[in-house]
Amino acid sequence: MDLPLSNIRVLDVSQIMAGPFCCMLLGDMGADVIKIEPPGVGDQTRKAMGFKLKGEDSGGFLALNRNKRSVEINLKSEAGLEAFYALVKTADVLVENNRPGVAKRLKIDYETLKEINPRLVYASISGFGQTGPWTLRPGLDLIAQATSGVMSVMGHPGGLPVKSSIPLADLGAGLFCVYGILSALMGRQSSGLGQYVDASLFETALGLSVWETTEYWGTNTLPTPIGSANRMSAPYQAVKASDRYFVIGAANQKLWTALCRAIGGDALLDDPRYATNADRIKNLAPLIESLESIFSAKTAEEWVDIILEAGVPAAPILNYQEATTNEQAQARQMVLPIEHPVEGSINTLGFPVKLSRTPQKVRHAPPLLGQHTREVLLESGLDPEQFEQLAEKGAFQK
Repeated sequence: MDLPLSNIRVLDVSQIMAGPFCCMLLGDMGADVIKIEPPGVGDQTRKAMGFKLKGEDSGGFLALNRNKRSVEINLKSEAGLEAFYALVKTADVLVENNRPGVAKRLKIDYETLKEINPRLVYASISGFGQTGPWTLRPGLDLIAQATSGVMSVMGHPGGLPVKSSIPLADLGAGLFCVYGILSALMGRQSSGLGQYVDASLFETALGLSVWETTEYWGTNTLPTPIGSANRMSAPYQAVKASDRYFVIGAANQKLWTALCRAIGGDALLDDPRYATNADRIKNLAPLIESLESIFSAKTAEEWVDIILEAGVPAAPILNYQEATTNEQAQARQMVLPIEHPVEGSINTLGFPVKLSRTPQKVRHAPPLLGQHTREVLLESGLDPEQFEQLAEKGAFQK
């Protein structure tokens, strides 16, 4: 049975992370994703991001480009543009993440391409969006985390500046862009027309700052770093047992009461400093000190079992070896082996959302550079003679 997006063709004219991640998610849902890459060079991530295995492509590239086909096109040549425009006529979606203005210089901007294909949904991902005084600033995940306020609340009180090691602005922008693209495709069903989707790393990071902005607007006090704690609930953070840290989430009064009774902390229930959630947040430091004095009597594993038995959320803090090999990750198929023509079997992360009637699958391994150039262009209407002529003119490498 066909996947939900099996009738959608996507041109992936993006590099590095946000755009490729967006397009991979669309490909995982069945879209025919055509990755457009500069001849002989390809996506910068092929060579520049992370370690290498057996072949030339980096681990970073392999992680972000399954379920795509690769086409080499020189977009700086007239012949390359001719081949590209032929693909645009067949496409439903285009995703690019050049700095604002570059697409227009290359003659692949939305205003140009909608004349070729009015049904095209054209998505741009940039550092700061296509408008505003910062639009031409270079955009990276680090820059977005800094300018959005995210880094101002990361880490521990009084510590050095810290960013999230998970690139939340990059990956979040890819997710928000998928949301925008799917919405535009649904709108096209009634209007018959595509539209422009404008996503940015800055707005993604700021848009995810729900608790922090709420605290600022509600109290007129700037949020500051609070380690693993939560701004709205306590105790909701990492705590230390006799051997290691674990986390608890007693996020309401019922759970707080259950936690105290489960760990032998009835005295905490009678302490006026901890009577309500607001009190516990106000007196967080002595609260955690009191809890950790109790938790020092047993190991993290023992406490997690006791607390879970009482119906209170708790969990060990796992490293990535533990996170990917535990029984839950295995049951949910979150380690997905892919057969690659050069690397052999490689592990990638599985599909984080499961579809019951049309389960996703890997249809294409991360492609070699230009692996599908001829195949895709002939599918798109060029005949073999036209293909050879464009190749001779420098549109792509045969």
